[in-house]
Order: sequence, then C-alpha cells, then structure tokens
Amino acid sequence: MSQDQTETRDRYRHFLGIQTRWSDNDIYGHVNNVTYYSYFDTVVNCFLITEGGLDIRDGRVIGVAVETMCRFKKPIAYPEAIEAGLRTAKLGNSSVRYEIGIFRKGEDEAAASGHFVHVFVDRTTNAPVPIPAPIRKALERIKTPGRMEQRERS
Repeated sequence: MSQDQTETRDRYRHFLGIQTRWSDNDIYGHVNNVTYYSYFDTVVNCFLITEGGLDIRDGRVIGVAVETMCRFKKPIAYPEAIEAGLRTAKLGNSSVRYEIGIFRKGEDEAAASGHFVHVFVDRTTNAPVPIPAPIRKALERIKTPGRMEQRERS
C-alpha cells in the first residue's frame, strides 16, 4: 500500500469500540500521537484474550511487541467514540504482523492506520516459541488473504 492511500473499513475483519478519554487529548485539543499506540495495543490484546485465549497473568506464552508504526490522516479528539479495525497481515511460526485502522464511529476512511508486530515467547526464558494453536486459529480467522503477496509484488 502506498503511503498516500487511505485505509478503509472494509479491509478489516475485526472491530473493537473504544471511547476516547479526557487524558487522551494533548494541549492542541486532539488525541496525542502516542495514544494511538495504546489503541493499537488495546485492540490486539483484547482480541488475543477474548478470541485466542491468551492468559496474560499466568500463561506460559506471552506476546512481545517488537515493531510498531502509525500513519496519521485525520485528528480525533475527546469525546469521540472510535473503532479500531484489526486484521492479520502476516502469520509466521512465532510472530505475527497485525494491521490496525482507527476509525471515527460511522466513517469509512481511517483517521490513522499502522502495524504492530508480536513475537510470541516463553514467559520464563524469553525465547521465541510457536504461536499457540488457539491463538493461531483466531489470527487465521482475521487474515486478509493475498494482501502481503500483493504488496510484495508491487
């Protein structure tokens, strides 16, 4: 996808409603850049917990963020209800690349979009491990077929 192309709602397989908070706004009256990463983290981990069975407190396997990126297209501000769209872009043995779009409620074009890469590791040793089967199954359900292959060809 070119840097100028705007992401649209129809490209995402899973959505989570998020209410912006007073503390999300910066001195300029819109959501601060770093807060978008919190929204990314929220949609990804909520999905892993509710759909993939990730046990964040006692599970042997955890996901560690190794890369994040966000492109800002339109400002959002408190008080707004937003929706975070999520899809799996690339699914490896121990890692996954998610793509996320942040949408104003009811809008088709993303206010921001980006990606987030997790490597799944053993909680004790911090060594990479295969993505647990229930999590992999959940991630496969939101995979957009052919997106990475199309991008690599262009």
